[in-house]
Formats: sequence, C-alpha cells, structure tokens
Amino acid sequence: MAWNGAPDAPPTVRIAALVPSLARGERKVAEAIAADGERAVDLTAQELADAVGVGRASVVRTAQTLGYEGYPQLRVALARERAFAAAVPEVAEGSLGVVQAAVDRFARALPHTAAALTEDVVEAFVAALDEAPRLVIAASGLSAPLGHDVAMRLTSAGRPAEFLSDSLAQHIAARHLGAEDVLFVISGSGANAASLHAADAARAAGARVLALTAFARAPLVSRATTALVVPPVTDSFQDELLQTSRAAFALVIEALVEALVVRRGPRGRGAREATLSVVSDSLGE
Repeated sequence: MAWNGAPDAPPTVRIAALVPSLARGERKVAEAIAADGERAVDLTAQELADAVGVGRASVVRTAQTLGYEGYPQLRVALARERAFAAAVPEVAEGSLGVVQAAVDRFARALPHTAAALTEDVVEAFVAALDEAPRLVIAASGLSAPLGHDVAMRLTSAGRPAEFLSDSLAQHIAARHLGAEDVLFVISGSGANAASLHAADAARAAGARVLALTAFARAPLVSRATTALVVPPVTDSFQDELLQTSRAAFALVIEALVEALVVRRGPRGRGAREATLSVVSDSLGE
C-alpha cells in the first residue's frame, strides 16, 4: 500500500504516517531520511543505500511507497520542503527550555497537521457525523480524554454523541449500533486492542466506522469506513511511542466540529446559540 493521501503532502508527513508499517529495509531508509533530510537531498539512491546498509532497490521502493515516481522525485520534494522550513528558534536552558522546545516542535509541525487529508475523505467524514441517527465515540488510554472532548463538542453543536469511559462498555455500545449509525474511533497508534474490538463490533453490527489515527497503515484504518490520518508531531515513531502527543488530534477535532456547524447551516448556528445561552446562565459574578 503506497501513499494515498494528499498529493502535496511533504515527505516528512508521508514518512511519519507510513513508517511503522514499512518493511524493515524501507523503514531504515525512511528513518534515515527523516533524521537527516539535508544529507538525503545530496545523496544518490546508491549512496543512501550504502549509508543505511540496504540495497538500492530498497531506496527506490521506499520512494515509491511514499508516493513518488522514484528517488529523484523524492529528493526534489525533500529539497522543496527544506527550502520552506522555518528556522529552529533558540530556547532557554532547564525546564523552561524543555517546554519551549516542545512548543516550538509542535509549531513547526502544525502546518503539516492537515497535509494528509483530502477533500473527499473529510467531506465523507463530516457527512457521516451529521447524518448518523446514533453516534458513539470509542477512545481508550491517552486518547480517552479526546473522547470526552469530542462528545461534549458535538453535543454542544446540536449533534448528540455518546462516550462511555469503560472500554468494555464502548464495545457493547458498538455492537448495538444499527446500519445507519456511526462509531467514531480515536486512536493515536491505530492499534489499541480495545479500540479495534469496538471497531470490529460496529462492523459486525453493520454500522459505519470513522477513524482518527496517526498512521496510514494502522490496523484501525483497514477496519474503518472512512479514516482521517493526522501524522504525529514527533520526530520519529519511537518519539511518538514515548511522548504520545494528542495535541494535533485535539486541533483537528475542533476543526471537524466547526465544519459540522457550517454544514448544518441554520441548525448549527441555532445549536451554538442555545449552548451559549446555557453557558451564559451558568456564569457567576
């Protein structure tokens, strides 16, 4: 399975989304490119293969898996991405420096957050959120807070949504969905066992499955009716496992709810006004 996301997505975004599922040789090539894109631009396919310790064919296959005709086209795309990359700002020492570095890293990745998305996939995703008679959210582990967040945001937008914090309860709710209903699964890795069980239960019930994940070849993607891939903001798959940031997911969820409100027109605006009225009444002096 080669890259099938947005055609203008830069190489680092494609690598972040695909690297966990690449074959060993291709993964070594992709990780070497991600670690030092400037060097990769200056190397031929054979030179990169020698540096990584694989055959030249692995370099060519990697480029093709990433969606390029060959390695020369990947080199051009790398050069273009680096030419428009923002400079890395200096940060302070100590804990403040750690915080600043993390924020700056996210800021640099932010322009690529939606780079893997395509218009038809996003439209289908938002339409399913809008039209489903019943909408259940499934999210476990570090994605669980996002389950609470999206359920509240959708409900506030006039689109009732259910989130049950217990993973078994999510599984049971998914199994009771109908053919027109939707299960919305949020999983950074796309391989969380509880989330996969819920997705399988929903499919067995004939329901549609929407997925939000970081990796294009994750097991969850193959189970989803429609999947949104938001590549991790970390520098490598190892960093993603250690840091497991969900900041980009939170941003995309907010944007999806806004798209839903716009799609609903007067209904969406009316729901937002009703929500603001309730919020206003709840505020004290």
